[in-house]
Amino acid sequence: MNAELDLALERRIGKRSAAVIEKHLGITTVEELLNYFPRRYLTRGELTPISDIPLDEDVTLIARVLSSSTRTMRARKGTITDVVISDDDGQAGLRLVGGTDYRGKVPGTLKISFFNGYRAKAELLPGRRALFSGKVTSFKGSLGLTNPDYHVLEEEPFSAGGQDAGKLAAMPIPVYPATAKLPSWKIQKVVAALLETADLASLPDPVPPAVAEREGFLPLHQAYRLIHAPETAADWKQARERLRYQEALVLQSALARRRAQLASEEATARRPRPDGVRAAFDRSLPFTLTDGQAAVGKTLAGELARDFPMNRLLQGEVGSGKTVVALRAMLQVVDAGGQAALLAPTEVLAAQHYDSIRRTLGPLSRDGLLGGLGAGDDATVQVTLLTGSMPTAARRQAMLDAASGTAGIVIGTHALLSDNVSFYDLGLIVVDEQHRFGVEQRDALRAKARKPPHLLVMTATPIPRTVAMTVFGDLETSTLDELPKGRAPITTHLVGLAENPAWAGRIWARAREEIDAGHQVYVVCPKIGTDDDGDFSPGEAEPPGLDAEESQRALASVTAVVEHLQGEPSLSGVPLAPLHGRQDPELKSATMAGFVDNTVKLLVSTTVIEVGVDVHNATLMVILDADRFGISQLHQLRGRVGRGGLPGTCLLVTALEPGHPSRRRLEAVAATTDGFVLSQEDLKLRREGDILGASQSGGRSTLKLLRVLEHEDVIARAREDAQDIVAADPFLSRHPELADAIEKYLNPEKEAFLERG
Repeated sequence: MNAELDLALERRIGKRSAAVIEKHLGITTVEELLNYFPRRYLTRGELTPISDIPLDEDVTLIARVLSSSTRTMRARKGTITDVVISDDDGQAGLRLVGGTDYRGKVPGTLKISFFNGYRAKAELLPGRRALFSGKVTSFKGSLGLTNPDYHVLEEEPFSAGGQDAGKLAAMPIPVYPATAKLPSWKIQKVVAALLETADLASLPDPVPPAVAEREGFLPLHQAYRLIHAPETAADWKQARERLRYQEALVLQSALARRRAQLASEEATARRPRPDGVRAAFDRSLPFTLTDGQAAVGKTLAGELARDFPMNRLLQGEVGSGKTVVALRAMLQVVDAGGQAALLAPTEVLAAQHYDSIRRTLGPLSRDGLLGGLGAGDDATVQVTLLTGSMPTAARRQAMLDAASGTAGIVIGTHALLSDNVSFYDLGLIVVDEQHRFGVEQRDALRAKARKPPHLLVMTATPIPRTVAMTVFGDLETSTLDELPKGRAPITTHLVGLAENPAWAGRIWARAREEIDAGHQVYVVCPKIGTDDDGDFSPGEAEPPGLDAEESQRALASVTAVVEHLQGEPSLSGVPLAPLHGRQDPELKSATMAGFVDNTVKLLVSTTVIEVGVDVHNATLMVILDADRFGISQLHQLRGRVGRGGLPGTCLLVTALEPGHPSRRRLEAVAATTDGFVLSQEDLKLRREGDILGASQSGGRSTLKLLRVLEHEDVIARAREDAQDIVAADPFLSRHPELADAIEKYLNPEKEAFLERG
């Protein structure tokens, strides 16, 4: 490890400055501050377009003072100095604030108010340019800043002694992610002090010399100087390109090393049997596998037959047939004398998998012994369900079947992870909807195997290629991108009640039409009751960007909607039932059974039906307060309809005004059923969030310069280099700088994401 990087900040910039940086940014070492990069750069001679600045965010901008006036406050002692600033943008046009059209207001100007602003009155004279930093607000349709920090550009810290005016005007001004108490130029001043005192020449370079030479990269110490203190735009662009690639290489090398470690483990090979349960299952299938299912199945069969663990991510749209592919893999393991465990995130989904797998196997699911009973068409396999809410006797029997090997396939929830659950010979773990599980849970199940088991991770949330290379880079990826025959198209409509309040009644008339046609209806709500905060599924956060008005808005709840629909004239006589996560497990099972056998015609539910629920007769889904769900959730939810060859319809109901930012998600979902297009849009709207950490949206990303949607070429290049480096030097003994960088980069939280598959 490099001593300079680990040095406490106070050793380089003094105790006082270090204390301020730690208090406001949480940064304590030289390395952390060096890697606190500017988010953008301003040109001293240019003015920032005020019409582009975001509402309710801390901003830094350059503007010219148009006017300044001071008035006495009426209610209390003191004065207010009002300063109007401009970007010289004379373009008239539209300004949207919170969904409201402020056409007619003068764009390019912004009003700033200083309470008792004696310094501002003296310094912010008409014609002067200054940097302003603060939170943009809106009052009566006008944009404004209240008591912002500012710096007149002709003053320190930006004076350059004898430098000529032309060079000074072209010098970029770095803008750092700032806080209300610590504006960007104060951060810049501290970073400038660090650049003068730190021993940058001693910093270890994780990028191998041959790669740096091939790419024409700057030396590392120069890159750090120029990204923080550039003299030209070319300086920071060159520095950022080098440091961005370095970040990608460190991450991809960590993933490549992880893949190499997994490949070095010894697993039990599970080879196919020509006369086993899988062969009998294939002969009994009433349909032909899609080309994609056959190709992925062949890949899995080959990897299960190897003597080192399979680690594969299987992604595919809702209804693309992932479960059949996984079941064939599980049967291959059973044929080879092993057991398969399928881990599901909810009891509803676990029960659905148990019922559908037994139903799909038909007579092959008779009670049998480990490895199947008999051969050919007489082969059978026992499928066992294990959940936390099962009666004691049934739970004890399921545990006995798993431990003795009687159960070839064990399906369960977190109950499978319990210390007193054991397996006879666990050969394959299938994790459904992996984003619901953490590393500890997955590893707890792996630990129950004699040897490292094979692993198959499934997700119905499509993942862009760059995200798969970054977040799931330790897993090989397979994709099912075609739907089996019989899947009907789903039509999605945005139902805006703000502009069309009469549509509220039409929704239930539409539901009655489907029911009268012999079909069934889902109604999804964001809450269970009127007194709770919601029933968002584990691992799903509320969408980003909710304002105070949205957060306080009364949302549709299962209990209230059921009560309303029981009195809704258009649904008179329709059997309906609620379903949510706080119900007794037996009641949940009975409710789902009623919906499956069509005695319940309309199901009012929370997101517990988001994944895995398979009712072919359901053709309409109504999602109330749909703006409270993320894009991936909405896409998953609507995949519950149109599954039986009947066309599906999804209504996204919202009370938000047209133009509201949160309606953009709904418009995106209504515009396409292509999950990969939606996953790209989802990442854009989430602002990437913490790609490697736990947060789902917003927040500060662990990735500093790398953006997985924008930099696919960088990630792909770094991945190829990382694979070559690790293949030639698995322990990185010839690349100690890269090994050290990986150890620094992968703190416990980030390392957990490597295990997350």
